[in-house]
Formats: sequence, structure tokens, C-alpha cells
Amino acid sequence: MIIDRLIDGIKAKNAPIVVGLDPTAALVPEFLQKKYYKEMGETPEAMAEAIVEYNRGLTDAIADLVPAVKPQIAMYEALGLPGMSAFERTVSYCREKGLVVIGDVKRGDIGSTSEAYAQGHLGYFEIGGKKFPGFDEDFATVNPYLGSDGVKPFIKVCAENDRGIFVLVKTSNPSSGEFQDRTIEGRPLYELVGEKVAEWGAELTGEHGYSAVGAVVGATYPEQGSILRKLMPKNYILVPGYGAQGGKGADLVNFFNEDGLGAIVNSSRGIIGAYKQEKYASYGPEGYADAARAAVIDMREDIASALAG
Repeated sequence: MIIDRLIDGIKAKNAPIVVGLDPTAALVPEFLQKKYYKEMGETPEAMAEAIVEYNRGLTDAIADLVPAVKPQIAMYEALGLPGMSAFERTVSYCREKGLVVIGDVKRGDIGSTSEAYAQGHLGYFEIGGKKFPGFDEDFATVNPYLGSDGVKPFIKVCAENDRGIFVLVKTSNPSSGEFQDRTIEGRPLYELVGEKVAEWGAELTGEHGYSAVGAVVGATYPEQGSILRKLMPKNYILVPGYGAQGGKGADLVNFFNEDGLGAIVNSSRGIIGAYKQEKYASYGPEGYADAARAAVIDMREDIASALAG
């Protein structure tokens, strides 16, 4: 099961880390942009090619250190069709490198629309009796705001194709509490969603005892993370908010179970844009991939130190 493959990767590399491949014009080194602008003009197609090369460089540098990557689709959609091609090629390349790919797509709708989203990212489209994959990620992030009608089509596709999802429960952004912390019958909404995640995932449990239906809980809310860890003991938690958003290793302890498993921590800008940070500035733009590798090693040590406690 895909959740077992993710856990095996975490254990083998001793790194409960997923790197967010979230490229922007500000992060892609200028020398790469100029390379493709010279060949193709200052066009979306050129930027898309720069992004693909950037992502491949990053992936080559970190593939032996981390079990998974998480491309955020919005960064690619911004370029239109060339960007979507870059997304597809990035997913494909990362899978070739043996990495688990978490598509950060935050989809959520109802009925046939939700099923189409699920098929497009985690399943197959059938034409003339043949099945064709869509973007072919291993996991996708899902917005549960529309309720079970929006989530169950994803779970169905996951069961059919050995895929997984991470459901938004308590997100890392500052305004998440405007809705997620609202009380319903004396309890915050995020707790009720967490209980639903545990329920939804009960039938998709792997050999390690964890479900392929996980949850997204931000590192910026460690107290809520502790509560949700207890409510969802068998659901993996994807933890954004480390690094650039302010989360640090000490904030992560409560997201893990006593077996040292149960959570995977995301860092995006802090890794892929490490060459822009003072700590890694000596690598320079041309050494962006080596800077990312160094940042992953530092992150791994930070988390290990915190968990060793």
C-alpha cells in the first residue's frame, strides 16, 4: 500500500521530510531563466522549461535524503498550459527517481466532479477500453469543506488504484482559525474534521498500521497538533509550516506517535530557495541544488534532535 511505501522511505532515510517543489520566478535562479529566455524568448514556455530544469536539479540533489516531494500545483497553473506541462513532467521525473509524490492540489467538490478530480490526479481515465493516467501523483491534498460527498470519491479512487490523500484539518496559515477554530457544540471544527478523517481512513490501513487517508495539520499550531494526534492515532499527518512559515523542530514533537512515526514535515521555500538565505549564500545561485541538499541535512538533524528530546 502507498502509505507503507511512504513509511518505508521515511524509515530507510531516517527523514520524516517532504520537500515542497513550489517554484516561483523569485526562486528560480536568474541564470536558468536567462538560458531559456535566450532560446525561446521571454515567454511562459521559457519559464516552464526553466522550472523543469530547476526541479530536476533539486530532485537529483535530495532524492537520496528524503522519501517524498510535494509540488504545489498553483505555482504551475500560473503559467497556463506550459506550466501544467511542467507540473506533469516534474511529477513524472520525481517518480522515476523513486520518490513518493504528494500533489498539493487541495481539490474538493461533489459527486462526479470530485470523482473527476480524483481520477485526474490519482487514477485513470478510460478511453476505448484502455486506461490512461492523469497527473499520476501518489497522494493528493483534499479540502473537506463540502463534507463526505466531496471526500468519498477520492477514497474510492484511492482504494482502486493504491493511492492516498491528505485532508485539510488545521492549516498553517494565520487566518485558519476564522473557520477551523469555530466551536460547534463546544468543540472546535478542526476536531470534528479530525474525527471524520479517522473514520474515513479506517478501511485503508496498511501493514504498518497507518491509513492511506491522512491529515494536514500546520506546524504553526503545535497544541492543536497534540490534540489531533490523539484523535487520529492511525492517520499520517502532513505538517506544513516548517522553516519559512516559522515552524521549527521543537514544535513538531506532538505530531508524532510514540513509535516515532505518524508525521511527515514539509518545507518548501526553506529548501528550494536555500541559496538565497545567508546561511547557504556561499553556494550561490549556480549551487542552488547543493544549497538545498545542505538545508535538507540541517532540517533532518533539527527534527531528529527534537524527537530525541
